[in-house]
Amino acid sequence: MQKTILITGTAGFIASKVAEQLAQQNHRVIGIDNINDYYDVRLKYARLSDAGFDTYNNDIPFGKKIQSSLYPNYQFIRIDIDDKEALEQLFKEYQFNKVVNLAAQAGVRYSISNPYSYLQSNLVGFLNILECCRHYEVKDLIYASSSSVYGLNDKVPFEEMDQVDSPVSLYAATKKSNELMAHAYSKLYNIRTAGLRFFTVYGPYGRPDMAPMLFAKAISNDQPINIFNEGNLMRDFTYIDDIVEGTIKIIINNERFSPDKNDVFYHIFNIGCNQPVKLMDFISELELAISKTAKKNYLPMQQGDVYKTYAATKKLEQTVGYKPSVSLHDGINAFIEWYKSDKNPLK
Repeated sequence: MQKTILITGTAGFIASKVAEQLAQQNHRVIGIDNINDYYDVRLKYARLSDAGFDTYNNDIPFGKKIQSSLYPNYQFIRIDIDDKEALEQLFKEYQFNKVVNLAAQAGVRYSISNPYSYLQSNLVGFLNILECCRHYEVKDLIYASSSSVYGLNDKVPFEEMDQVDSPVSLYAATKKSNELMAHAYSKLYNIRTAGLRFFTVYGPYGRPDMAPMLFAKAISNDQPINIFNEGNLMRDFTYIDDIVEGTIKIIINNERFSPDKNDVFYHIFNIGCNQPVKLMDFISELELAISKTAKKNYLPMQQGDVYKTYAATKKLEQTVGYKPSVSLHDGINAFIEWYKSDKNPLK
């Protein structure tokens, strides 16, 4: 049965791929994004263009509705989720069956120097989404959380029932706040919510402020790469296709999940690889794929960073049959192939 699904943040890395996959599965998809300039907007417009949208020479006006030339069931509208009136009008017009909120002000390190930018999108914007779901009777809300909520938790692998009361960045605190807000709305208004704690995602069209893109650019141009904590870091690097598969499985099956022990339709899922990789091994794979040796600049631990991320994905496997399948070697090769191609607008 075709459903009408709102996906926020569809000029972003994960949401752009999720929206396309759902459109390919014949759902009616409405994508929105504010296309802010947190990072180079050429990459955001390239993702939209890849999905068949006319990007108006990289200047889509706010409120403009655009039809994908590839998917007749996929529309894009430039809207900011902190614009309450525009969002309410959207919900009123489309009567969504499900909402997938993947829009957010991202970035751990950016939240150290620009804290106020996180309040509007991650808190006010998310509240607007919750309120619209409440008033327009949307019963299924899937939203992005983050592995950063685990903060100073030194128990690994990270499991969904672990304590997450020690964030080390404002970004992490806003994501934990989203989970608490979702729980309240699940309890009060019987909205079925599922929070997705994404781990380190990489692949084609990835964010340019994250290590894979930063490293690929520097190595390709014979420039030094900054390696924090003297390289003594581990990350649960997960290829974008695996992340999208897990997300789609949650979106499609959310209404079938049972309530928790308190009879609240509230769930949290890790989406990661379940195989943490040493940062230096990740860099070695990049060097191999690019056929160059990196110039390395070793630095102390960055404020807001954690030593190790490691996702326990057993809950997701048992609930929807998710199991990541892309190896680090294959993922890096696919990423670098795209990075060197004409599809990369930042090349």
